[in-house]
Amino acid sequence: MTPEMKILRSIAILASFLMLTASAMAQMSLTPPAASEPASKPKPKPATTAKKPAAAKPVMPAAAPAATATPAPAPDDPNVDLVYGAYQRGQYKTAYDLAIKRVQDSGDPKAMTMLGELSANAQGIKRDDAKAAEWYKRAADGGDREGMFELAMMRLAGRGGPVDREEAARLLASSAKLGNPKAAYNLALLYLDGQTLPQDLRRCAELLRLAADAGNPEAQYALATFYKEGTGVPKDVEKSVRLLQAASLADNIDAEVEYAIALYNGTGTPKNEAAAIALLRKAAKQNSPIAQNRLARVLVSAPGAPVDQVIEGFKWHLVAKTAGKGDPELDEAMSKLSPEDHAKAEAGARKWLNVK
Repeated sequence: MTPEMKILRSIAILASFLMLTASAMAQMSLTPPAASEPASKPKPKPATTAKKPAAAKPVMPAAAPAATATPAPAPDDPNVDLVYGAYQRGQYKTAYDLAIKRVQDSGDPKAMTMLGELSANAQGIKRDDAKAAEWYKRAADGGDREGMFELAMMRLAGRGGPVDREEAARLLASSAKLGNPKAAYNLALLYLDGQTLPQDLRRCAELLRLAADAGNPEAQYALATFYKEGTGVPKDVEKSVRLLQAASLADNIDAEVEYAIALYNGTGTPKNEAAAIALLRKAAKQNSPIAQNRLARVLVSAPGAPVDQVIEGFKWHLVAKTAGKGDPELDEAMSKLSPEDHAKAEAGARKWLNVK
């Protein structure tokens, strides 16, 4: 468990907002009718504290701390490429030695960011948060947007120094201005939070759009929710669905579930039940209890569904139930199975859960 987990409360608070605004997405036209709870609990990936807006709301977006990845160096800088290449191959000591030389020779900010990364994650050298923060600050002062972002995350988490949300906000703003989508996403959360910065849902949506346009799936999912409910942007169901599709293609599980529901009901996109079921099955296999429950309903309720399909549906119902996603209507329907089919569904669930 990394120190960034100290601020995981942001995820839960942010998720509560998405849970409120996503309820319309969660309604599936199934028989028996689907429950009205959100289709999925957002799992944004920011390292910020966000709370439910007074009037309404990523996950984050994310909520677990945002990923810390050092960007590839500029292609016209072969020396830095050597550093990054060694890092990618897991040759951390080599990367450290090359980065140190690069800093000594030319004071390169990107090499400083690399040294901060290695120090923060105990890669090739002993972990030293204070030293990592020092390297990130030098990189940030040198204009490197990744160094700014990483230092902001450390300030939010209280790593390598005390928590300083005001400095973090300034660093995120500078990094976002230089085009860093992770910074834009996390800065959006601060505007949503309304504590470090004044709450501004419109500005939050603008920043989410910047991150979404750069391909950040958590931002795409969060912005889809904004468009779905008209939060900080004009309500636009079709735009919401397009964003869900993009995030789904990037393997965002929550987006996969929401997009599957849109496909199943033909909401903001042409109806495609086969594609919806395929997406629900994919998300179910990634252990999404909501997807498992929705998949169970689809498989069990399909007119003229073969017995094997119904049994698979009840298998997923039982699996979802173990994760706290119970469904009384499916319980009642399952009680009408023959003893043999009931046993098959239970056996399938036990096999999936690896329970003897």
